[in-house]
Amino acid sequence: MTNFGYTLMTEQSGPKDLVRYARAAEDAGFDFEVSSDHYSPWLASQGHAPYAWTVLGAVAQVTERVELMTYVTCPILRYHPAVVAQKAATLQLLSDGRFTLGLGSGENLNEHVVGQGWPAVGQRQEMLREAVEIIRALHEGGVVDYRGDYFDVESAHVWDLPEQPVPIGVAVGGDRAIETFGPLADHLIATEPRADLVESWNATDGTTPIGQGARAIGQIPICWGPDESRATEVAHDQFRWFAGGWKVNADLPTPAGFSGATQFVRPEDVAENIPCGPDLDKIVESVSAFWEAGFTDIALVQVGDESQDRFLAEAAGPLLEKLRAAAP
Repeated sequence: MTNFGYTLMTEQSGPKDLVRYARAAEDAGFDFEVSSDHYSPWLASQGHAPYAWTVLGAVAQVTERVELMTYVTCPILRYHPAVVAQKAATLQLLSDGRFTLGLGSGENLNEHVVGQGWPAVGQRQEMLREAVEIIRALHEGGVVDYRGDYFDVESAHVWDLPEQPVPIGVAVGGDRAIETFGPLADHLIATEPRADLVESWNATDGTTPIGQGARAIGQIPICWGPDESRATEVAHDQFRWFAGGWKVNADLPTPAGFSGATQFVRPEDVAENIPCGPDLDKIVESVSAFWEAGFTDIALVQVGDESQDRFLAEAAGPLLEKLRAAAP
């Protein structure tokens, strides 16, 4: 069975609105909710970046059923992994076991703010490996001392732990990352519907196969709205940042940089990649690429704050019915 999620897009909405959307998304029938974890929006026109962990704590109290997840938290610069371990454990307790910790190696946009520079991708991957090891150790209980190449932990103990360690998903983009993180993680996270990632995960020693305990969790932007031209305009204004690809997106440091890098991206270019307008079947067709690639969980990003209430009230229920009828 394919699970469908709703994205709490912290870059485009304020904290109180996000909490309200979370409750409405549960009422609409979504299976899970993921939250971005940003210090800055991708583009200034998005206009928001509240602290994801405070929002999720509130969301845990206004929802009862949906699973919750960070998509994704970077535990290598802005946050020390020992602190991530503590807050993940607390959120798991607040949500009564509904939380999954999604981790990744991050973007310069969010991490440079603490003045520690921006390491090369190979170093970031090594830092993330150490971070996962530290978080795992702290979630097992007891006092942890750790000496790594990038992180030290001294006599750390997380005092409030759930009965079971918090499940961890790690964002991966290729075989090397899967070889490193597959044996350390419970679930695979990816932003592209690539069957090769699922196949590589399942072929890697030490991983739990996708669909047999492990999940492959993807995310796709949509821009539903009754007027296709307006929806395309919103998608272009709010979401053209994706056009540079992940290697570019990981390294640009500011919203102004993303604005400059995407100044020649046209609305029609965005519409070719993001389904815009009222056609629910068009959205289903776009989302289907993920389940055809073997993904078990797919989170939708409804682009634009202005449309969230109407999307959740009018379109989400019928869309979920169509998605569940079409998905395996």
